[in-house]
Amino acid sequence: MKKAIVLLMLVSFSCRTAQKAADSYTRQWHYEINPVSVGTQGSYLIKVWSYSQKPDVAVEQAKKNAVHGIIFRGFTGMNGVMGKPPLTNSPNLEEEKRDFFDPFFADGGKYLKFVTLTNDGSIAAKDRLKVGKDYKIGVIVSVNVDLLRRDLEEAGIIRRLGAGFAR
Repeated sequence: MKKAIVLLMLVSFSCRTAQKAADSYTRQWHYEINPVSVGTQGSYLIKVWSYSQKPDVAVEQAKKNAVHGIIFRGFTGMNGVMGKPPLTNSPNLEEEKRDFFDPFFADGGKYLKFVTLTNDGSIAAKDRLKVGKDYKIGVIVSVNVDLLRRDLEEAGIIRRLGAGFAR
C-alpha cells in the first residue's frame, strides 16, 4: 500500500513538473505556426509546433500557442496557403492588457472557446521530434478567428475592423 502511494505521488509530481516546464515555454511563447490548408470560412487550419518534456502536455499547450499566434504573430504563407497577419499590430498589447490576457490564457481559460484539435490529440510519428531533452510536437488545430476577433473587439482589446475609417 505504501509503495502504491509513493508511486502515485511520484507520477503526480512528474506531471506537475512537465506542466510547469510547458507553462514556462508558453509564457515565453516558444512555438512555431505553419498554415495547413484553408479552413472553413472564419477559421484558420494551422499546425502548431510546441515544445515540452512530455508530448501529451505539448498537445494541450498547442491550443494556447495557436490562439496566441493568431492574435500576436500571424503566420507566413506556404504550400499554396496564404499567410495571415496578426489580429493586432501593437507589440506591447499583451503587456498593456495583462489583466485581460493572464486569465484568458490560464489553464482552462477563455482561449479554449476559439480552438479545437483536428486530430483528437493523436500525434503522427513525423510530428514528434526529440530536441535535446524536450519534444517538439506538431499538432493541427482549427482556430475560429471570426469569433476570436469579435470577442477581443467587444472586450476593447483590439479595434474593430474599419474603425479607422470616417464617413
